[in-house]
Amino acid sequence: MTQTIPVTILSGSLGAGKTTLLNHLLRNAGDRNIAVLVNDMGDLNVDAELVSANSDLSVGDGVAELSNGCICCELQDDLETAVTRLARNRDFDVLVVESSGISEPEPVARLFTTGSRAAALYEVDSLVTVLDSRLFYDAFGGDGVAERRGTDEDDSRPLSDLLVEQVEFANIVLLNKSDLVSEAEMAAVEEMVRALAPDTEILRTRESAVAPDRLFGRELYDPATAAEMAGWKRALAESESGDDSDHIHSHGDSDHDDHGHGVHDDHDHRHPDEVYGVSSFTYRRRRPFHPERFAALLSDLPSNVVRSKGTCWVAGRESPVVVSQAGPSVRAEAVGRWIAALPEADRDLYRANRRDLEWDDEWGDRRTEFVVIGTGLDEEATIATLDDCLLTDEEMTETWEAFENPFPTQGEELVVTEP
Repeated sequence: MTQTIPVTILSGSLGAGKTTLLNHLLRNAGDRNIAVLVNDMGDLNVDAELVSANSDLSVGDGVAELSNGCICCELQDDLETAVTRLARNRDFDVLVVESSGISEPEPVARLFTTGSRAAALYEVDSLVTVLDSRLFYDAFGGDGVAERRGTDEDDSRPLSDLLVEQVEFANIVLLNKSDLVSEAEMAAVEEMVRALAPDTEILRTRESAVAPDRLFGRELYDPATAAEMAGWKRALAESESGDDSDHIHSHGDSDHDDHGHGVHDDHDHRHPDEVYGVSSFTYRRRRPFHPERFAALLSDLPSNVVRSKGTCWVAGRESPVVVSQAGPSVRAEAVGRWIAALPEADRDLYRANRRDLEWDDEWGDRRTEFVVIGTGLDEEATIATLDDCLLTDEEMTETWEAFENPFPTQGEELVVTEP
């Protein structure tokens, strides 16, 4: 059986230092023979030319380029073709994929793990995200918000969405440009990264300088657990392991071991004020939100809420509404249907096959489970504000379909706010 080639996937916002990191790795490769694939949104792949100019590799030899699109979506087929051709035409030890500044890392990694031609030749070693520490602090820790977007005019995703997702799926996060922030600001950035991705290894860098051994040969990526890495999923899983009271909330923090790995401790929690004010809690209720009040809250979330995500029960909707917020961007999507809303025969069959499904005698599986991560959160006040959005006893007896309801129906998405 042919040995698979390890792949390191680089993500990060525009200007964070990905290409600088790539050139640094090529100059300090030692005995490693590295091949590179560079993705750029423009028709001129500037990054590919910069890589070629600073190494012995040339475009078309050890450097492959994909332009005029994003490898996490419209260039997936081209990506597979390019990496397959590289493996067949050139001997190398490591493939580094530098994605564009607006690419999501998880779909790129999935290409190498889901039975494709590429998956037969490669194995993902780690996902590495390069953060501009100054930009990240200003976006989530300071007074500003992440309002900039990608350079392509068709890219409509706010930068805050991408920053959060690139962190949540990373095995290693480089806090680059560390010399442009104070020690207190850097500590806050580290704590926010740990809250977003508790198991991520964090490295501080200047000009993306890091020893190649810290990134290569780490075998950190596990496709079986990758989807559970995000801090909001960890908080939700921990809350579900508790009792089934109306809401469960807990503070969480992480620390570093001697090797810089994130260590999450469920029992020895420090007060959030001692960890730079970053905390999280999980809000759980078995009473629906009033659609107008809940929409109003989501459109005016406090600026110190860095990340919130979860499944919400909105009165008048037969689908769970998945709310995803990153900084100033809030989106809501109706996904599937509540099992309790299915025809009786389908509902009974589903329950028979899912013995572990939490079920309320009156409302079935309808419930809200919503994780909130932020800096300097007043947890009790935030919970009270969410509670104010729930239906009152009197509203519970009314016709819910009569409420003004901005939330989407099954298969639709609503952009609540964006920069």
